[in-house]
Order: sequence, then structure tokens, then C-alpha cells
Amino acid sequence: MRSWAWREPWGGAILTQRGSERVKRREIELLRGHEEIREHLALRRTCYIELNRDARQFTTALNKHLHIMRERTVEDADRRALDEARDAQRDRYSEAQMIAPDAVLAAARNVNHALTLLYGQVKRLERGEPEPDETMECAAQAKDDVWVSLRAMRHAMREDLGVE
Repeated sequence: MRSWAWREPWGGAILTQRGSERVKRREIELLRGHEEIREHLALRRTCYIELNRDARQFTTALNKHLHIMRERTVEDADRRALDEARDAQRDRYSEAQMIAPDAVLAAARNVNHALTLLYGQVKRLERGEPEPDETMECAAQAKDDVWVSLRAMRHAMREDLGVE
């Protein structure tokens, strides 16, 4: 009986220690979860900033290219500038495909599709091989429509980030 009395205080201490360790593990898991949420939010925010910027810059580059086509002959430097803007936007869109939730991705997809169609139209006009009903005026209108899609994409991004 004495051996039981001697072990009892140690047994309680061990149980208390195990319980304390369990609580600490839960706290660490919670902290990790909060940290992962913050990191994912920061990753999405950066992705959204870059996608919004590059899509806007590509739209601006398309607009500039249309103006150049009206005013003078398009040079290689003009083509390179347009293609660089397109490449940057395409890279950002590819990143968003891996990060963005469906609502944001749907809006980004609309922007990407509109920009791709407009780019094709501008290049055909530049080569002097437009499809039926493709004119500089149609391209200018399509460019204006891209800005509407960009606003919708930005709204979806801000909503996902919890920005009012």
C-alpha cells in the first residue's frame, strides 16, 4: 500500500504534464494555421496587385499601339513594347490561375480573354489583314470594353481580400 501512495503524486504530475503538452501543441497548431492564412492572404494580395497592374499596362500598350498605327508606321520597337506588355500580363495571369479562388479567376479569365482577342485584332489590323468587320474603331471600342472587365476583376479581387 505504501508503494501505491508513493506513486500517486508522480502519476498526477505525469498526467498534468501530458495535458499541458497537449495544450501547447494545440496552441502551436493554431498559430501555424493563422500564420498560413496570413501568408496566403499576402500571396494573393501580391498576385492581385501584379495582375491588375500588368493587365492595365497591357491595355494601355494596346491603346498606344492603336494610336501609333493611326499616326505612323509601326516599328520593331513598338512591336517589342506591345509584346513585352502582353508577356507580363500572361505571366501574371498564369500565376493567378494557381492562387486565385474561382470568383476572382472567372473575372481574370474574362480580362485575359478580352485582351487576347483585342491583341489578335490589333495585330491583324497592323498587318493589313483584318477579319470582316474589324476596323480601328472596333478595336478602340473593344479596348474600352476591356476597361469594364478590368474594373470587374479589381472588384472581385478587393472583395476576396476583404477590402471595402
